[in-house]
Amino acid sequence: MKSLDELKQKHELAKKQFEERSASEKYRILVGMATCGIAAGAAPVYESMTKKAQEGGYPCKIIHTGCIGMCTFEPIVEVIDEKNDKTTYIYMTPEKAQEVMERHIKGGEIVEEYTVNSVVNKGA
Repeated sequence: MKSLDELKQKHELAKKQFEERSASEKYRILVGMATCGIAAGAAPVYESMTKKAQEGGYPCKIIHTGCIGMCTFEPIVEVIDEKNDKTTYIYMTPEKAQEVMERHIKGGEIVEEYTVNSVVNKGA
């Protein structure tokens, strides 16, 4: 790069490309894959969701992430919609992950019984 203007142009192009990619996905799905998540079974959950998404019709991007900060609730999956509203699913299994993909990602219905709020409130 030879000038600040060239840098700004590259930045704007990269920003536009990122926004276009992000706009095509209604949901971002984060699967906690730190040591605690992996030990609790996050890898099969991630694989299950990724496989389901590859079937098509699921407007999402699945990303593995580090520690989400609630180790006792692992495996954890966070679903973030286009408004940046977050739903946190806990104690996930591959079977529950499939249900979340069908009901929440494809159908737009939060699977309340697997959310952190629902599970914690039951125990209170």
